[in-house]
Amino acid sequence: MLANLRRHPIAAIAAVVLAVVAGFVLWRLILANGGDQRPMMPAQVVVAPAGPVLFIDSIEAIGTARANESVMLTAKVTDTVRRINVADGAVVEKGDILVELTNDEESALLAEAKANLTEAEQQYARISDLVSRGSYSRARLDEQTAARNAARAKVEAIAARLKDRLIRAPFAGVLGFRQVSPGTLVQPNTPIIAIDDIDIIKLEFALPEIYLGALRPGLEVIARSAAYENREFVGRVTGIDSRVDPATRTVNVRAEIDNPEHLLRAGMLLTVMVIRERADRLAVPEEAVIPVQDRQFVYVIKDGVAHQRDVVIGRRQPGYVEITKGLKAGETVAIEGIVRLFDGAPVAVQAARPAVDVAS
Repeated sequence: MLANLRRHPIAAIAAVVLAVVAGFVLWRLILANGGDQRPMMPAQVVVAPAGPVLFIDSIEAIGTARANESVMLTAKVTDTVRRINVADGAVVEKGDILVELTNDEESALLAEAKANLTEAEQQYARISDLVSRGSYSRARLDEQTAARNAARAKVEAIAARLKDRLIRAPFAGVLGFRQVSPGTLVQPNTPIIAIDDIDIIKLEFALPEIYLGALRPGLEVIARSAAYENREFVGRVTGIDSRVDPATRTVNVRAEIDNPEHLLRAGMLLTVMVIRERADRLAVPEEAVIPVQDRQFVYVIKDGVAHQRDVVIGRRQPGYVEITKGLKAGETVAIEGIVRLFDGAPVAVQAARPAVDVAS
């Protein structure tokens, strides 16, 4: 036999190859018929339920804080500063006297005018009594009435001049830095000190005109400042400008934010988020969704088996993807251990992430 193999080597090689192929085919047939009864090890997975997640539809912008009311107080008359009653940055109430100008001359004139008024009123009373007795004519009483009224008007005029020498707070607010010192000669329109009402902050920002149809007064606004990293300031849109800027194609928007702690100051730069809609939507953790070409699918875990399920996704937000079709609330999906899964694969749940706690 060995002699025959030596004489026909090609036939010998073909016989060996045929034997190997026959053996492989037989092994596959045995497997197909359950010849290998060893159970497949289940894949270890972490799961999470599909459920409602609060999705926020918003528009972002950069805004500038403005005081609710703001004014630079100025002098009405020419005179020198006599006294400053407040410190820089002080919180004041409406009507508080902030700065006093020299008023010695007006005070003296007022005292003289009041004395003249007192005399005029006494003369009026005496002549009125005489007229009632018929001792004086009615014309004499009319003359004294005019004199009394003139004396009263003079007192009021001088009192007004004195009032002009008192710089008062026109509303409650926070003062800026004073621009004058005692002894400074001021004139009408000389800046003295600024005052801002920041109990309410007006937030102004611009948005592209494409959002104009979605804007309306009353929309919620959330503002953040680099000065307060973990703080949100919530307000409402109060107005939308009547014109679109033709150069930038943006529209100016104004919102108001309550600021009782005076944390926000006029001029601050704020990031702004205008909330157009808040809605609960069916969603899963983003790692559960597997993209393959133009389709998306998840593995639904049920009774220890992974079932591949095509889904249609919607909006995204950090950590979650909205599912618009293909899943129901409460169904469990795999979020870890996915690489070992296939449709029908046995699984063992290693851990379960609790239901999301961000629903409204």
